Amino acid sequence: MDAGSQRVLQYLTEVEEAAEDVLTTKQQIVDLDMKRNRNREALSALKHDMADTEKVKVCFGNMFLKFPKSKAREMIQKDQEQLDKEISDLRRSLKAKVNCLNEMQGNPELRGYNLSPLSAEELKAINSLLRR
Repeated sequence: MDAGSQRVLQYLTEVEEAAEDVLTTKQQIVDLDMKRNRNREALSALKHDMADTEKVKVCFGNMFLKFPKSKAREMIQKDQEQLDKEISDLRRSLKAKVNCLNEMQGNPELRGYNLSPLSAEELKAINSLLRR
């Protein structure tokens, strides 16, 4: 293979690896979001009329354990917080990976892709200014 063919092959390999990385990150987000939805369903199921001292069965891997309802709710809520953090971290890294892939392919950077939502404080400030 001559040097030109070698460079083209190297370029295509790098682009393919970057695209694979983007797809892998997207799939991780989907998987974590499905787990977060299952946790949300479990939290809503725990809101039934049982007392907090009653025990509920919780699935850990391939076994079920009995925990007090309040402890199970607390564990699921902690898991939800961790999942939210992981998903937001993956989404942030996905934006950088997509920009890198676009740059490698010679495409322009996506406009408006790095926008972040207004915080509650910023939204209150805007609303107070608009009411005047």
